[in-house]
Amino acid sequence: MPVTKNDVQKVAQLARLAFTPEEEAQLIGDLNRMLEYVAALDQLDTTGVPPTAHVLPLDNAFRDDVTRPSLKQADALGNAPLSGQGHFRVPKVIE
Repeated sequence: MPVTKNDVQKVAQLARLAFTPEEEAQLIGDLNRMLEYVAALDQLDTTGVPPTAHVLPLDNAFRDDVTRPSLKQADALGNAPLSGQGHFRVPKVIE
């Protein structure tokens, strides 16, 4: 189903875009060429090709989840501009 002038105008209206008639004509041609390319790809035989989410194999880049000692409470609060009762104090933002 080719893209029509009405399709471009409808999407432009939804996206709050304004196109000149020349831009509309160019968009119609560009979008139709894209759809033709996708239709050509749809004709390819992909039997035996596993689905992929990425073209390169990716491994988890995160470090191993290992328990390790954390900061002492006094050290964590040491650089805080305001602290009290073992907590960070922050200005009230909701009145």
